[in-house]
Amino acid sequence: MRNDNRPTNVGLSNLFVFRFPITAIVSIIHRITGILLFAGIAFALYVLQVSLSSEQGFNEIKSALSSPLCLVITIALIAVLLFHFVAGIKHLLMDLGIGETLEGGVFASRVVLLSVAILVFLAGIWLVQV
Repeated sequence: MRNDNRPTNVGLSNLFVFRFPITAIVSIIHRITGILLFAGIAFALYVLQVSLSSEQGFNEIKSALSSPLCLVITIALIAVLLFHFVAGIKHLLMDLGIGETLEGGVFASRVVLLSVAILVFLAGIWLVQV
């Protein structure tokens, strides 16, 4: 029997030491954005309910959305939505058998990150102009 010095248990502090592959990073972010979308939908439904309740509520939401903080929150929610959407398309393509190899997964993960960065940049420009 050989002496094995590998750790048997991985603690939370060890997760920051590991160098995860890009495919794992994209997959983890996809799961996190799903959770954030769930919370974001609750926030969006609240804003919709207030804006539809009365003219005063609509004007309050309209003035609140013009603040820089709300602009940042809106861009963040759009970024979460876009990442989850694009990564979901990648997962659907992999379910169809496209890009199931290691090289295909790495390429698809890079495409997801690049396309999301471009889409969020374009959405941010559009939001600032509106």
